[in-house]
Amino acid sequence: MFFTKKPAKLPAEGEALPGREQPIATSSLHFVNGNDMTAPIPDGFEEIVFGMGCFWGVERIFWQMDGVWVTQAGYAGGETRNPTYEETCSGLTGHTEVVRVVYDPSKVTATDLIRAFWEGHDPTQGMRQGNDVGTQYRSAIFTTTEEQEKIAASTRDIFQKALNDSGRGNITTEIRPLDEFYHAEDYHQQYLAKNPNGYCGIGGTGVSCPMPTGVSA
Repeated sequence: MFFTKKPAKLPAEGEALPGREQPIATSSLHFVNGNDMTAPIPDGFEEIVFGMGCFWGVERIFWQMDGVWVTQAGYAGGETRNPTYEETCSGLTGHTEVVRVVYDPSKVTATDLIRAFWEGHDPTQGMRQGNDVGTQYRSAIFTTTEEQEKIAASTRDIFQKALNDSGRGNITTEIRPLDEFYHAEDYHQQYLAKNPNGYCGIGGTGVSCPMPTGVSA
């Protein structure tokens, strides 16, 4: 990579790398299930985007869940248009590594997916996840519906209490509506299916997230 020093905080507004107008090249078909990752979302389906650290392991968590149509590694939360992996890793785009999840709500609920998010990583670590350090590894949920945002906020509060009871710190997860998702390069897509012995830095806290009451998907 051509960037070696990673800033510890996000670039100020207007200071991010400019990026490019054209999307970077990537694959179109999901390596695991063969579905088209670039096609319009099927009628009745929804999408949500999660940042939980290195997207290789994160993507595997969600493609293994029943009711998930496609997963796709990419970048979100920053300013740079159509960033590359190297640019995102520099910390100068404002993006975090994310996984886009398109799912069938009749088979898997937003609550199920968000619970898997909370339990699948440590959301208290700020600009890092385990040994992976940098703004591109921060925890985030980018929603596409008001109901998703409501569930994310509700489960965050519930999970925070569970974390407090186990002696852990405060959740640092960013929760906000999705602005733009930029797909990652082909070799990142479904990486751990293509490379079964590849690196996976994802690990949860061991704390369960209680299911919320009065919140539907």
